[in-house]
Amino acid sequence: MKKLIIASTSTLHSGSYLDYLLPTLVAHFKNVTTLLFIPYARPGGISHEAYTEKVREAFSKINIAVKGIHEYENPIEAVAVAEGIFTGGGNTFLLVSQLYQTKVIDALETAVKNGTPYLGTSAGSNICGLTMGTTNDMPIVYPPSFKTLGFVSFNINPHYLDPDVNSTHMGETRETRINEFHHFNSQSVLGLREGSWLEVSGNTILLKGALHARLFRQNQEPEEIAPESDLSNLK
Repeated sequence: MKKLIIASTSTLHSGSYLDYLLPTLVAHFKNVTTLLFIPYARPGGISHEAYTEKVREAFSKINIAVKGIHEYENPIEAVAVAEGIFTGGGNTFLLVSQLYQTKVIDALETAVKNGTPYLGTSAGSNICGLTMGTTNDMPIVYPPSFKTLGFVSFNINPHYLDPDVNSTHMGETRETRINEFHHFNSQSVLGLREGSWLEVSGNTILLKGALHARLFRQNQEPEEIAPESDLSNLK
């Protein structure tokens, strides 16, 4: 049975890394003593080692050890035997490229669908949708496919931002970009505001956190989705 936390962000304004999620993660990873971390997205270009150390520090607060996938000789086997898995944020193009290059993507899909508890934040959440086509990131590398893990039957836009009515910025809004996506793609897109996450248990998908999410469907007006809403039937 699938068991996932799909979070918009790892860090809230004025907070520390993962702090706002830790109470949820205590329960989510209750049977995990050592967590496998996938640092491939490399935010800001930091090293796998530095990124893993940051995650290790956060999870030490809830007495869970962390080991980076790059520390294993066989990353596919590391995923297969993992007690729990966390894929962090950064650049989604880089993350997806590395998942395909290392052939980890299929192993990750199999492990999570077989019940290995998973946490994704930002780019690590974007890959839980059908494709990475609604990422906010620059295409710094070219992955062999935009197809991702399909743990939920729609796309995700992490860090969703509403238009600032006081801004003089003339560039496209996030809503405009998603509308562009829907001119060529039919799947729904859930805009997750920072501080929100999806809790997936088997085939049940619940919106968690204090904020609404914004749901975009092709050829329909966007809809505000309240916390605790059931999105299990969203396609």
